[in-house]
Amino acid sequence: MSEAVENIAADKVIDARGTACPGPLLEAKKGIGQVKVGQVIEIKSNDKGSRKDIAAWAGKVGHEFLGLVEAEGHDRLIVRRKK
Repeated sequence: MSEAVENIAADKVIDARGTACPGPLLEAKKGIGQVKVGQVIEIKSNDKGSRKDIAAWAGKVGHEFLGLVEAEGHDRLIVRRKK
């Protein structure tokens, strides 16, 4: 990665805190369609399963999982739309 994940500015932020699996993943799927190719979404989630679910989904469908940042009480998962 060329830039630190915590410094990446998201083009769209999706707040999925308080939702359990598969809520954050479903929100990510909807959100990625609302940004242009090359843009970044950030999914805020306090469901620990989102860490692997969103990374796996991004790779499976051809987007780039840039990483996660642990924030107070939740994770910030960063994904770049690639197609």
